[in-house]
Amino acid sequence: MSDAVWKRNEIESPCIKICVIHPQSGLCAGCLRTLDEISAWTQMSPQERQDIMAKLPARQVQIGKRRGGRTARAKANPDRT
Repeated sequence: MSDAVWKRNEIESPCIKICVIHPQSGLCAGCLRTLDEISAWTQMSPQERQDIMAKLPARQVQIGKRRGGRTARAKANPDRT
């Protein structure tokens, strides 16, 4: 029996499992997609997915640099360890 039935020729999701919606931009801080794009991803055509993937790098400026968890907090509050 072949595994071909289980293999799909699709563009993989850009999700990196950091699912936090940035309040100003409305973009996911992890994958840079909108909520509408995330929810519709499985129903999109390969071309629609490719179009979104092409837009993602330019969206990073809308989020800015992530300040990062424990390290950033430790620098901001050096007396709290």
